[in-house]
Amino acid sequence: MKQHIRLLKTYLKPQRKRVVLLVLLLFGSIALDLLAPRQLSLFIDGAEAGASLDALVTVAVVFIVLTIAKQLVVAVAGYFSEDVGWRATNALRADLADHCLNLDISFHKDHTPGELMERVDGDVGVLSDFMSLFVFSVLGRALLAVGILGLVFSTDYRIGLLLLAYSLFVVLVLRRLQSVGVPHFNALRRTKADLSGFLEERLTSTEDIRANGARPYVMHRLSEHVENLVRRTRASMISARVFSSVLEISLAAATGGVFALGAWLLPGGSISLGEIFLIYYYTQLLSLSLIVITHHLDTLQKATGAIQRISELYHTTPQVRDGEGGSLPDGALDVTFDAVSFGYGEASRTLDEVSFALPAGETVGLLGRTGSGKTTLTRLLCRAYDVDAGAVRLADVDVRDLRLADLRDRIGVVTQDVQLFHASLRDNVTLFDATIDDGHIERAFAELGLSDWYASQPDGLDTVMVNGGETLSAGEAQLLALTRVMLRDPDIIVLDEASSRLDPGTERLIARATERLLKGRTGIVVAHRLATVRKVDHIVVLDDGEVCEAGPRERLEADPASRFSALIAGGTA
Repeated sequence: MKQHIRLLKTYLKPQRKRVVLLVLLLFGSIALDLLAPRQLSLFIDGAEAGASLDALVTVAVVFIVLTIAKQLVVAVAGYFSEDVGWRATNALRADLADHCLNLDISFHKDHTPGELMERVDGDVGVLSDFMSLFVFSVLGRALLAVGILGLVFSTDYRIGLLLLAYSLFVVLVLRRLQSVGVPHFNALRRTKADLSGFLEERLTSTEDIRANGARPYVMHRLSEHVENLVRRTRASMISARVFSSVLEISLAAATGGVFALGAWLLPGGSISLGEIFLIYYYTQLLSLSLIVITHHLDTLQKATGAIQRISELYHTTPQVRDGEGGSLPDGALDVTFDAVSFGYGEASRTLDEVSFALPAGETVGLLGRTGSGKTTLTRLLCRAYDVDAGAVRLADVDVRDLRLADLRDRIGVVTQDVQLFHASLRDNVTLFDATIDDGHIERAFAELGLSDWYASQPDGLDTVMVNGGETLSAGEAQLLALTRVMLRDPDIIVLDEASSRLDPGTERLIARATERLLKGRTGIVVAHRLATVRKVDHIVVLDDGEVCEAGPRERLEADPASRFSALIAGGTA
């Protein structure tokens, strides 16, 4: 609960002026709600006592003015309530998205994109609705109920005790049924998140699903998710309906009790006709307030579950922590893996005391079977994970001592799976960085030898790219990735199987672009195809997470007893 309160305070604090104004409007609305019906009571008692027409008209006019003022206050307060709610939750949504981007790869392997989308957008949307409704639909009505009880007690303590007993009963029921209902709503949100994750994964794998005849299985699993969603939705709706029914029955009983007491007190003169009407009006207003709270109970319950999940995600800390801030020299950097050991879990070891050094400005080719640890080495270099033992160093500085932003600013990575956005060529190569001008982009294409390819684009930098569509081949997508890296101008380049599935013509084009990109930079090339490493300076061959061979490429290639030479003879990496 303390975490939840701190989270809300964090995002409401920048809105404190609006919040203060909203509170003032709230109390003004409550005061008008309580004062307006008193004019009706005065009107009835005045009419019964034979008051003059002018006096009665004055009371009526005051009632009308108060009613109009109430509507104006509610309208203005409603605007500020929505404004505060959306400003706060939009800031929270942005921070959660940024927080997710900064969490480790291990976290993202355990949580699907669909699930995180449900947290960042779905749960925050629920919280936004709650905050927009909370002031007047929940908090305002609760304060109004307290004011009504105070005024009823001042009129007649017996009726006040009746309404107080009723209100205490409702509070106890509300707390009890809320604790019963929240788990159902939490389960419903988790079920929706699971369904979103399932759909996201399957829709992105449509081609493989159809090609391998997996559609019946996918539809079967979808039906299971939908059936689970129906069960969870039914349970949450029933829990809300049970509460609503109990409250409505108790409201009817309280209203009947108020009428009975009023009828008993009126003949003895303990209460006037106008006061009976006033108490009746207040009883209905109290009933309306509790019904409104009940109506929004599902939002309150959903918001409680949402804030729990948001707080859990918000307070998830990355395992890879920012360094204290070491310094690196300018230009290409030495890379050293010093007795590096690492495993993705306690049961297995992916790397076991891997050691090799790469001088600044030179390139190394990492070879080995699938699962030998090649990609893992590049992830440790970028600190997607941290080593279990040993150290990765840049220019004799442990990467764990560097700030993550500074480290990753010096490293550019190109993989075989390039993420494209439904946006222009300009936005895809700059990743929506408006500070990079068109001339800089065109010079990057020219420097990589891609001017002819760029000239073939129908609308130049305004050509719209579609991920998974027909606008770009896999090779062209990698050309974009190379250009992205060139625009960043890093000092270390990592090519992770970047040419593993290209046609020969595109591979030659990418090979020329890669050669220009690596010029003057330290390069690490992960490959299954030997053609990719024919021009590197050094070779490291991995087997079951260990270095089984390392050395200058030319020497290993000339040594018929080397494993690299055997790989060349066999034509595979």
